[in-house]
Amino acid sequence: MRMIHQEKAVEYFNRGFHCSQAVLAAYADQCGLTEEKALKLGACFGSGMRKGEVCGACTGALMVLGILYGYDDPENQKSKQTADEVNDRMMDGFAQACGSCLCKEILGYDISKPEEKQQAREKNLFREVCPQMVKNAVNVLEDIIRERRENG
Repeated sequence: MRMIHQEKAVEYFNRGFHCSQAVLAAYADQCGLTEEKALKLGACFGSGMRKGEVCGACTGALMVLGILYGYDDPENQKSKQTADEVNDRMMDGFAQACGSCLCKEILGYDISKPEEKQQAREKNLFREVCPQMVKNAVNVLEDIIRERRENG
């Protein structure tokens, strides 16, 4: 499944969707979402919420984990703990794979500043760096899903 999700996510990204949309939409079926809903849900999280904060690929993966392992009862401590665990695992795994969770650190430019965003564009970073971040997010996400499946 890893390669299928990776290929789907990169395909969405290459079609012009944000990194957050690409990762979430690649898992739409598994999350019980339509493609349209997944793309809309992820629309405002790309490029670190357009501020260079947490990479949208990581955020998209966190949305998948929230749907799969989140909680809807604030009294259910076990579910809350599970959500916290998968969140920490995603953030730590992504940072390890990418050097940081922050878009501005990954790209080396603060894209919340128009001149730096333009420099990143001119260096083709969105086409050269971001697809790998999408793949990395899917890799960490797949590891977490596999671990949860194996360990219950």
